[in-house]
Amino acid sequence: MAISDWPINERPREKLLQHGPQALSDAELLAIFLRTGTPGKTAVDLSRELLNQFGSLRGLLSTSLKDFCSGPGLGSAKYAQLQATLEMGRRHMQEQIEEADYLTSPGLTKDYLKLKLTGRPYEVFCCLYLDNQNKVLAFEELFRGTIDGASVYPREVVKQTLNNHAAAIIFAHNHPSGIAEPSLADKQITTRLIEALALIDVRVLDHLIVGNGEVTSFAERGLL
Repeated sequence: MAISDWPINERPREKLLQHGPQALSDAELLAIFLRTGTPGKTAVDLSRELLNQFGSLRGLLSTSLKDFCSGPGLGSAKYAQLQATLEMGRRHMQEQIEEADYLTSPGLTKDYLKLKLTGRPYEVFCCLYLDNQNKVLAFEELFRGTIDGASVYPREVVKQTLNNHAAAIIFAHNHPSGIAEPSLADKQITTRLIEALALIDVRVLDHLIVGNGEVTSFAERGLL
């Protein structure tokens, strides 16, 4: 049965317009993006098949072009549309955190970092630079590493902090393993960075670790 033959309140597009996107399942959201199915399959059927193939929505969204195009009903045009949609979401959220006071919107910052860092196959160390009103000045990816680590150089962090005229800073990095627990090395480099930045009177507000759908905060753990 075609989706157009379904009851109106069960069709993904109409359901979204009536109840909002949060009311839809992963398969229904993906079906709206795909728009059409394949012979013998509705867009929802195809979406369920793709979610099973890639393991999850996150698995599909973070896959490579080659692997994405191996899925039925997918190709480079769909991949380009998907990446453009994801980037618009990142930029929209970045504009939101740049306009907000970090101390009143830590959840927004976590959501932004999850969108930026979840699913990366290598470790990335980033900095959010803030002014003395705790507004975000800039976001930078400073260091890239391998699947199990990235080298972080305090001298470079201090240099970029000065270049951005920051009064405070938030560190963030991802764990490609998906486990957002801080390692001993994470704690040690955080201590070194705090000490280095204290010499130029810059406050470290937090260090956030992004795993698979979760973010661990050093500040919330009492580790700063």
